[in-house]
Amino acid sequence: MEFATTMLHQQSASSRQTIMSSLSAIRKHLGMSVAYVSEFVNGRTLFRYVDAPGLSHLIKEGDMYDADELYCLNILDGKLPELIPNTELFQAASSMPITQTLRIGSHLSIPIYLNDGEPYGMFCCFGPNPNHSLNHRDLETMRLFVNLAAQQIQSDMEQTLQMREKRSRIMETLETSAFAIAYQPIVDLGGMHPSGYEALCRFSAEPYRTPDVWFNEAAEVGLSVELELAAIREAVGIIDTLDPEQYISVNVSPATMLSAHFVDTFSRLPLSRIVLELTEHAVIDDYEQFTKILSPLRRRGLRLAVDDAGAGHSSLRHIVQLSPDYVKVDMSLTRNVDSDLARRALIGALLFYTRETSAQIIAEGIETQAELQTLKLLGVRRGQGYLLGRPSQTIAKEINILRAS
Repeated sequence: MEFATTMLHQQSASSRQTIMSSLSAIRKHLGMSVAYVSEFVNGRTLFRYVDAPGLSHLIKEGDMYDADELYCLNILDGKLPELIPNTELFQAASSMPITQTLRIGSHLSIPIYLNDGEPYGMFCCFGPNPNHSLNHRDLETMRLFVNLAAQQIQSDMEQTLQMREKRSRIMETLETSAFAIAYQPIVDLGGMHPSGYEALCRFSAEPYRTPDVWFNEAAEVGLSVELELAAIREAVGIIDTLDPEQYISVNVSPATMLSAHFVDTFSRLPLSRIVLELTEHAVIDDYEQFTKILSPLRRRGLRLAVDDAGAGHSSLRHIVQLSPDYVKVDMSLTRNVDSDLARRALIGALLFYTRETSAQIIAEGIETQAELQTLKLLGVRRGQGYLLGRPSQTIAKEINILRAS
């Protein structure tokens, strides 16, 4: 089944619960044995939601009939009323085989209309025996539940349409490679030269959105792995143009690392010249599993960096559990480090930890000479930030601070 078709019927749990609760409530209120919501699909009627305790041998979700086998078309055409207390009194109903098949003695059915005026399907109740106590007040009560179901269905269909449009945008972006890689230098603060470059994905496809929006959207429609790996393949394509000792740093989400394509893609790359960045915001439930996946690649030279250290508690867990090669200090700690004792103390603590574990600190977000000088005095050996170099789609062979001097 195509993704779009699958998405169309993946209703949210809360929406389904609302509709099922409505069916159960009206069925019990009317004393009926069956209540269901149907959908018209290519000239047929599909039982989308069914509340029929103990009667799954007669009717269940997923059953489908030709539309003219049921009462639906006759009700829509006005040949049968919405309220039928006794099907034997209506030739158009009693003569239909479905009346005997489903044992329909009394029947209420109201069309479900969408906002565009098109009929979606029917909201129905029926019982095995005639019920002459049924009246138009019952029908109006049922109409309240029909309106509620219609709102839920409309909302779900709109969300499905949005998801379909999102998936289409991501697919087109992948097919046309409508993105480019910007490289920001990671600078050796001793020699003041780039030791590597962080690869940052930039999208040219319309509408313009920031990279995090594109990647979040890809995750929503199940294409985050494909998009991330496509960006990584693009990023490392220039690695032969770098000096042999320089590396490319790429960002990868836990979902991509756990995918079947991760190891296959990375096994084809020059691992000794790649650093894998894991953001602080990435949630890892099973560190042992991550270690098992990464260990063979790290033995072949792949290095690991924990990004955004200091931005939250997750980065500290990542550092302890994964033993990274680099710890990237978040810009929230770097900013104004020259005038803030608390920030200097925190960076000092991280420096002590990395010295004990043979990891290295990379300070992100360096924007002023004062921040740079303070970090160097603290013992930070690598840095990144606008002062040193902005992201560019061409590799900067020198850094801003050298040009400024």
